[in-house]
Amino acid sequence: MEIKKGGMSLLVTVITITALVLATIPTTNANAAQITTRSLTLQAGATDGGSLAGGDVNHFFEFTVPNVGDGNVGSIEFLYCTTAAGTCTTPTGLSTTSATLGGETGATGFSVVNTTNGTPYLTRTAASITAGTTLSYQLDTITNPTAVNETFFVRISTYTSTNTTGSPVDEGVVAASTAEEIVLTGTMPESLIFCTGETISTTATIPDCSTATAGTIAFNQLFSPSATATATSQMAASTNAGNGYSITVNGPTMTSGSNTIDAMTVVDTSTIGTGQFGLNLKDNATPDVGVEVAPTPDGTDWRGQATTDYGTVDNFKFVSGDSVAASDNGGAGPTNSQIFTSTYIVNVPGNQPAGDYTTTLTYICTATF
Repeated sequence: MEIKKGGMSLLVTVITITALVLATIPTTNANAAQITTRSLTLQAGATDGGSLAGGDVNHFFEFTVPNVGDGNVGSIEFLYCTTAAGTCTTPTGLSTTSATLGGETGATGFSVVNTTNGTPYLTRTAASITAGTTLSYQLDTITNPTAVNETFFVRISTYTSTNTTGSPVDEGVVAASTAEEIVLTGTMPESLIFCTGETISTTATIPDCSTATAGTIAFNQLFSPSATATATSQMAASTNAGNGYSITVNGPTMTSGSNTIDAMTVVDTSTIGTGQFGLNLKDNATPDVGVEVAPTPDGTDWRGQATTDYGTVDNFKFVSGDSVAASDNGGAGPTNSQIFTSTYIVNVPGNQPAGDYTTTLTYICTATF
């Protein structure tokens, strides 16, 4: 009995010792250090957004390796899984077999091995990496998992070997997710913005038709055979019409009852003492009145300009129905908004009958789409 007790005691002692020994046996990767500051950014590919489910995109990895002892690293594995740990199942629809290396920093000289789907890895002749070094690698032409709003994980491991065999040096997991695309739609309709008034102002440098003032305009002085009377009005226009716009002036000459002031039916300069009613769209010197179109036409964004008969400094004309401006600078086409200033002149002979002379002019802007 004592021997049996002693044997039993010995047996207990052996079992206890065995248990202690088993508890100290390391797992395969127990010596692998934890990769820190790690991330995976899904970047847009040639045609698809980075998080598009099933999209052909680029995966950008950035992480810091502890690499205790500044050991050699010959390969880096990127294992794509549906879970962060445990058995690895490749996400449905994921494809890494066309992966290429789009960029590398921190430790370079790698190339991609993409023969096994879901487990691409980088390889090079093993070389040391200083502990704490931040690495980044961009794997291009990867097809995302096809499920929308699906989180997937990539287990990153570094190895001394060039083919991811043996025990990992450093390990870490990153997560990413596909996402539902947000599709915004909107329509730009055919557009023509046109307004007239005595003056038109700008809002944030853009001509603003809501600022147009009334169109009842008085000349700057009484009509006289010894001086030219002047007045101005403004108009603004823009269009997205493919063939641009044309603006015509329509109406009679200045009239008081049965008395009229001769319209300038041909282009001419201002002549004091002669019956003349005309206009142009220029900054004139004789008489000193008028403003150039603004912004200045550049043939691309701003195409509007005065037509030939109404676009020469100090030359005036008035024929009802004439085109006075068009968006044809650089070729007829769409244009941003510009402000035109119409300058009117009146000269009269000494025998011009007295009276209150008026005219009502209508500007018509026609866009051709």
